[in-house]
Amino acid sequence: MPKVASAPRSLSPSRANDFKNCPLQYRFRVIDKLPEPTTAAMMKGTLVHAVLENLYDFPGLDRTRATAIQMLKPQWLDLCASDPRAKELFTNESPQAESDFLAEAGNLIHAYFELEDPQRLQPAQRESRITAETSGGVPLKGFIDRLDVAPNGDVRVVDYKTGKSPKPAFETQALWQLKFYGLALWRTRGKIPRMLRMLYLKDARILDYSPSEADLVAVEKSIASVWEAIGNAVASGDFQPRRSPLCGWCAFKQYCPEFSGTPPQYPLPIAIPGTQPVPATGQPGQQRRG
Repeated sequence: MPKVASAPRSLSPSRANDFKNCPLQYRFRVIDKLPEPTTAAMMKGTLVHAVLENLYDFPGLDRTRATAIQMLKPQWLDLCASDPRAKELFTNESPQAESDFLAEAGNLIHAYFELEDPQRLQPAQRESRITAETSGGVPLKGFIDRLDVAPNGDVRVVDYKTGKSPKPAFETQALWQLKFYGLALWRTRGKIPRMLRMLYLKDARILDYSPSEADLVAVEKSIASVWEAIGNAVASGDFQPRRSPLCGWCAFKQYCPEFSGTPPQYPLPIAIPGTQPVPATGQPGQQRRG
């Protein structure tokens, strides 16, 4: 059943990055809610996250590499039972394709054990939803893979990544997501997280960062700017495409003017200065002039 178009009510780090990278892609995902194909890489990430989350249901000494690998197939079957997209992923593929998929997921699990010893950890929260507001009232939301809390109350935010780690020039951009969560935790708990950690399983690398108050205030200002720009675009219907190397992974090329596509009619009312919003017509950026 198609999802009903609606204006955004909150901001997550992934959607904020969408808007910064390409406002039109943001519109297609958040407002039009256009469907996107499920890829093996996306489902592999979902599977590995599920295994690492559920691994901590076991007593400490049972959180071994062998236990995690044994969890893969049952967890995959559970995923196929609960998500039709997972079940259909290999419908038209050979049995070997599914076996290769599970083997690749297993390699990521092995890499995790090169980075951390789960027998020595006791997460305070796993796959937890977080909601907060900035000091300026921007509503934030997201999911944190893991929160570790030390006996002295220090908090570590941990995020699992199943892709490769970024090159040094792009580390700041990669850490923006964790700074977003650090800000949300600061605004809800009143304490800045001691550590932000990203675990890159593809190449078994850890990226750690200790945020300062100045860091999080800067992120808060950036979020306010993005939220204001989103509000202006929603009111006007003007979501401009932004061509970049990321276009190679975009699922919306058929609708994008940069690739000779035609966006669907803007589904929300357009606000004309000095008047009440009226139903949108035409393409993004066009307005009914009365």
